[in-house]
Amino acid sequence: MYAIIAAGGRQYRVSKDDVIYIDKVDQEAGAEISFDVLMLGGDEGVTVGNPVVDGAKVTGKVVAQVKGQKIKIGKYKSKKNYDRVTGHRQPYTKVEITAINA
Repeated sequence: MYAIIAAGGRQYRVSKDDVIYIDKVDQEAGAEISFDVLMLGGDEGVTVGNPVVDGAKVTGKVVAQVKGQKIKIGKYKSKKNYDRVTGHRQPYTKVEITAINA
């Protein structure tokens, strides 16, 4: 069985015991988190919500707060002696899916 969930403005396809990285959520490591289900799929067919599937929830456990890879941002203007390089690391929350309740 799998589910399509919405988290942080994005949609993710998850199954039980999957590990996903979502946009940062202010939760401690080990905290329980639940998501609304947009679609359920499995052997018996597909159930699509309008906009969510009634009575369905996906629960997960927050594993850690992590950062993504560093991205370098360069700015340059020719003939003006202007050259800058900065970096950015996007914060993510690592979540392990523990159950899909249909």
